[in-house]
Amino acid sequence: MLLKPFDLSVTKKVNNFHKTIEVDSDKSISIRSFLLGAISQKISSVKNVLESDDVISTISCLKKLGIKIKKIKSKSYIIYGKGLGSLMSKKNAQLNFGNSGTLARLLIGILSTTPDINLRISGDNSLNKRSMEKLINLMSNFGASFVPKNKINFPLKIISSKIPIGINYEAGVSAQLKSAVMLAGLNSYGDTKIIENEKSRDHTENMLLTNSKVITIKKKKKKIIRIHGKNQLNPININVPGDPSSAAFFVAMTLLNKNSSLIIKNVGLNNTRIGFYKILKKQRAKIKYKNFKRINNELRGDIIVTSCKIKPILADKSFYVNSTDEYPILFVIAALTKGTSIFRGIDDLVNKESNRIVEMQKILGQVGIKSKFSKSILKIFGKGMIEAKNKKVFVPNLGDHRICMSSFVLAALTGAKLKIKNFETVYTSSPSFLKIVKSLGVKFEIKKKT
Repeated sequence: MLLKPFDLSVTKKVNNFHKTIEVDSDKSISIRSFLLGAISQKISSVKNVLESDDVISTISCLKKLGIKIKKIKSKSYIIYGKGLGSLMSKKNAQLNFGNSGTLARLLIGILSTTPDINLRISGDNSLNKRSMEKLINLMSNFGASFVPKNKINFPLKIISSKIPIGINYEAGVSAQLKSAVMLAGLNSYGDTKIIENEKSRDHTENMLLTNSKVITIKKKKKKIIRIHGKNQLNPININVPGDPSSAAFFVAMTLLNKNSSLIIKNVGLNNTRIGFYKILKKQRAKIKYKNFKRINNELRGDIIVTSCKIKPILADKSFYVNSTDEYPILFVIAALTKGTSIFRGIDDLVNKESNRIVEMQKILGQVGIKSKFSKSILKIFGKGMIEAKNKKVFVPNLGDHRICMSSFVLAALTGAKLKIKNFETVYTSSPSFLKIVKSLGVKFEIKKKT
């Protein structure tokens, strides 16, 4: 994809609609499919791939590491895996992860225990600003090293462990760190034990469960994952579902738009990914699921949404893990719902592609919505559905796709005169976003940069 930069303005608010749509494929599963296919034996296949910038970056990095990947038709790929420890880097090679924190953390997990890795790693300007301290510390426990020493952000040089040995890790809210540890453990001697203190996305373990020699999971009071190192992986065959995080923006637009309804087909309904929907249903949102299927250990189905009035949102810390990506659009819903919404335990939002708390406060403030953040608690003083035709909203170049899409929904619902710089960042996760909102009746203008 990798579009040239462009700015976007919303010129007309959305009218009521009754539509059926399909959203972009799941980014998390798409990226993981290519990474696991590369280190599996023989030939793996992935269908319904998200062909976004982040996934293109994944394919590019793997090709530089010696993996052959062939596109056989639209959204379908074959990966010629070489097995564990097979990735190879040429002297002075460089990997660029683009904007993808998922790719960065998971591929570094693999590279940390792959023999003879010595290469430079970096991302785009946004990713290079993000702290990788926790990841560096974890991979150092496997024996990998990073140069310069004590530097916690990209660009860096990674030097893999000579004799990687499995570790014990108590996992927190980050599924990316948990996945990085699992992937590093695959090519380490002995077992890698992960104790899950807080539930997080489980796509990686779901994919690995097709290899009984590689992983065992026990669920008692806490989930305990054991990765049994040095066992080769069988090839994978993945059909990627629609992304529930991408669907969230259209769900929000439907809920708050009078006399509207929407059916979203074939969306991933993994229990670790639907916190957004659980929060809204708790506040009496009209959201239903139907046509359930389980494919590749992942539940999927259709989401049916009908516009309605909901109560102010009360989301404690327990919701955060399973709805991290959706909090910017949740803030928009809160702003356009009458009453005070309260979000607890959201400190980690400051470490995303942008400081999502501060930036969303600024954006909501431009349409007259007050908010207050203190001691891990954000309060948004919602006004209900407002007319903001006389309000101007400006979103600078933050390199944050979810801020861009959330701002777009805000303008589409309120009529605010919105201008977003560098809207192309949305293509990192949702290349079909503009096509879908156009089908729902939202008017916008694009200004390409020379």
